[in-house]
Formats: sequence, structure tokens, C-alpha cells
Amino acid sequence: MKHHDVIIIGAGAAGLMCAATAGYRGRDVLVLDNAKQAGRKILISGGGRCNFTNQKVEPHQFICGNPHFVKSALARYRSSDFIELVERHGIEYHERDHGQLFCNDSAKEIVTMLLTECEWAGVNIKLRTDIISVTKTDNGFVLTTSAGEYSCESLVVATGGLSMPKLGATPYGYKLAQQFGLNVLPTTAGLVPFTWHADQKARFEPLSGIAVPSTITAQDGTQFSEALLFTHRGLSGPAVLQISNYWQPGQAININLLPNENALEKLQQALEKSPKQSLRNTLSQWLPKRLVEALFEAAQLDKALNQLGHGERETIASNLNAWSIVMNGTEGYRTAEVTLGGIDTNELSSKTMQANKVAGLYFIGEVMDVSGWLGGFNFQWAWSSGVAAGMAV
Repeated sequence: MKHHDVIIIGAGAAGLMCAATAGYRGRDVLVLDNAKQAGRKILISGGGRCNFTNQKVEPHQFICGNPHFVKSALARYRSSDFIELVERHGIEYHERDHGQLFCNDSAKEIVTMLLTECEWAGVNIKLRTDIISVTKTDNGFVLTTSAGEYSCESLVVATGGLSMPKLGATPYGYKLAQQFGLNVLPTTAGLVPFTWHADQKARFEPLSGIAVPSTITAQDGTQFSEALLFTHRGLSGPAVLQISNYWQPGQAININLLPNENALEKLQQALEKSPKQSLRNTLSQWLPKRLVEALFEAAQLDKALNQLGHGERETIASNLNAWSIVMNGTEGYRTAEVTLGGIDTNELSSKTMQANKVAGLYFIGEVMDVSGWLGGFNFQWAWSSGVAAGMAV
């Protein structure tokens, strides 16, 4: 049986970051993964450009049962630290809206950087390896795998969540936590598009491909102002993905299609300026014509502005500034960027990521109940939690 100081299950963002950190501390580290290549989720992220972090990362941008849990790790390994690492490896990057940072060239550069760091730190990575069982011993753990038996003092679980099953996502990390008596919170798909009800689909499917600026508000008052995209299946775009983390099945979402504008005042001004102009032509100056025709009845759109009663104008304005819609559901884990829920953070040390009940057992990254906003925050959590555990194992 081959012994290592540290074994990390999962060669993704958090696992590789933890491995390099521990390796540089002189620890003998083995990373095991059942995939054919390391960092598969990194490779497809950000449209293949990897939104690897954000210029400004704050604890309130993370969803967690314990909102204080993320503070320690984020404070000790900041986005500026990861940016410094990226620059040290000569990776060129650019900033997009809201401080999001992307590779100029390819997400492969981030994977190559992490693998290079692991190599320099003396880390051993073994892919195409299935974990058959994990048992606790007096001085650590024994792992039975498809490649034989290994023992270690510290075991780090970096298996990710359930999002994007085609990339090999499994509930293995949750099962392992439960095996050792840790509480696992219910999981749902996060940062995920919404789907239409059948009647909505017939009405809105022709709008597929239309994108408009919007402000979307969830029932708890959480609000995001970003693009809204109509698709064949439902609603997507950054604003929708963000709000999906705060949405519960059956709840309405409130969509402002004219953010930062008062629709009633705009209608009043249009009435004064061009009283005989049709509502259709008026609204089509503000929004795509196809969207206008899907939102309002043809009979109403054909009316001149001076034929609309005050109450009618108020209803139209309300539909523009506060369109309330109950979606059927989400596209689920298939297209979700993250998994909400997971290992209860009350079971873990916020400083080291070690399980409070099980010495030597650590959980990092998406497998735990920490989910960031869209925009590089989930990768930053992978880097920060990976470093926190890497410094402790």
C-alpha cells in the first residue's frame, strides 16, 4: 500500500489549488480523479475563456447557510493573490462588466498554470481512477481504488457539486460526508436558466434570441440588473442566472424591461408629443417589436396613444416596469453552473475546511454549501478554500 501525507479526491479548480499549496509546504500529495483530464469544468467555463475571478470579491456575493463562513478564507487568499499568480505565469486577461476577469486566449491556460504549479510543488496526479471505498484508521485513511490501495493522514474532498453531469459530476462527495456522519443540506441547481410553462412557450418561443437590459427581482427582494435573454426553452442571460439562486419553485419573478426609466412618464411624454401615434410604434422605439407584440394584445397595440384611458396606460406601464411571471421551473443540473446546498458549513472549520467531527478530513470548493454569484466568484471560492485547506493539511 502506497502512503502519502495528503490525498485529494478531485482534480478540479479547488483540488489542484489545494494540492499545489500543500505540495509547496513539503507535503507528499496525491490527487485522484476518475476523469480523463484535469480541470474539465475550468476548460468549458466562460465560453472557453474562464472567468477565473473578479476584481472585487465580498462575502455578501456568496450564498451559504452561515453567511460568516466564507469570510476567513476569502480574506486570507484574495482575488488579487490569484491575479498575481495568473500574471506570474504570463497569462493575458481582460476585464468585462462588473469586474469579471477572463483569459484573452483560452481557459486551457488556467489549467496549464495549475498543473505547472502542482508539478513544481512535487504533486502526483492520477487520473482515470475510481474510488471504491474510504475507511478511517487510527492515523488517517485508507482508500481502495481501481488503481490499488493508498493511505494518507489528511484526506481532502474536492469532488464538486451536481452541476453539468456530462462533465462527470456525481454526488460522491455528499455520500462520503454522510458516511462520516456530516450533515448534507438539500441541493438544487443554481445559476441556471428558467423554463416556460406550455402556454408561455407558445407565446414567447418566437422571441428566442432576443436580449434586452433588465432588472429582475426575486420574492425576497434580491435584485440584479443585467441582460435578459429569451430562448426556445425559457429565460436565460446573466440577470436570470443570478436570480435563479434566490428563486423557489412556484414563486413569481418581477422583471423591469425599462430599468432606470419610469414607463408611465415615458408614455405620458409620448402622448403629449405624438397623441395619434399607435401604442405599437411607441413601444417599438423602446423595446424589440417582437417582444412588444408578445407582451400586449394586438387590439391594444393598434390604438393611438390618445385612445388609451389613464388606467390602461398605468397597466401598460406596470407591465413594462414590473412584469410579473411565474416560470415552470429551471433547466436543472444539466446546464446549471453551480450546485446550491451541499455539506453543511456548520460541520467545518471556516479557517481550515476540516470536518469538526473527523480529524484529517477536509472539504473544499463546490461540494460544500457555498455558492457564489455569476462573475468569477465560484472560482475564487475554489482558490480560497483550496488554499485554506492546503495550508492546514
